[in-house]
Amino acid sequence: MAPTTPSADRIDPRVRINPSILAADFVNMQSELERIATADLVHVDVMDNHFVPNLTFGPQMVGRIQDVSPVPLDVHLMIDDPDHWGLGYAELGAYSVTFHAEAAHDPISLARRLRAIGARAGIALKPGTAVEPYLDLLEEFDQVLVMTVEPGFGGQSFMPEMMPKLRALREAVEARGLDVWLQVDGGVTEETIVTAASAGADTFVAGSAVFRGDPAESIASLRDAARAHAH
Repeated sequence: MAPTTPSADRIDPRVRINPSILAADFVNMQSELERIATADLVHVDVMDNHFVPNLTFGPQMVGRIQDVSPVPLDVHLMIDDPDHWGLGYAELGAYSVTFHAEAAHDPISLARRLRAIGARAGIALKPGTAVEPYLDLLEEFDQVLVMTVEPGFGGQSFMPEMMPKLRALREAVEARGLDVWLQVDGGVTEETIVTAASAGADTFVAGSAVFRGDPAESIASLRDAARAHAH
């Protein structure tokens, strides 16, 4: 299946809100996806119980989500050996596939192969992973995900000490005129989204902050808060 390409006006050019379906009701997944139809993308956390101590979705489930989702998929691979398994998610039709720097054997080759299939290629950095080795490689990626919690579980508190990474990335992206999205994932609320946007993030993963109330209202509030501080 070819990756789903959103229409030109589907995705916000300045601030993207990507609800995490980890916070959704899995029994009613299709209706939960319909509740976030105003989002830019839906964030799908793939965990293998090896790279992180949790188990979520595999290709079969992600394929069904792809079939019924009203918004494109932003797949986040928290798995071992994404060099082998990652391409399958692009082939399912995911708009964006992000893998972890700590798990990939050859991140540049993997990113190029994901792009060749037609997906955006993203690289994710755990809190303990330095950003500096990747600053000279940004042209190879469409997105850099700065984890603002330890990956593996939802509901953790936002780590403001990750903001220097974002500022370094924003400076490098702007200095070189690159179209690289800077994403944060973990503990994003109406308060912490301001901190992340001010540091340079433009793409935000939010779970409970979206699904615990009215998702459309929550998405709009998060978007407004981030836009007020967008770069």
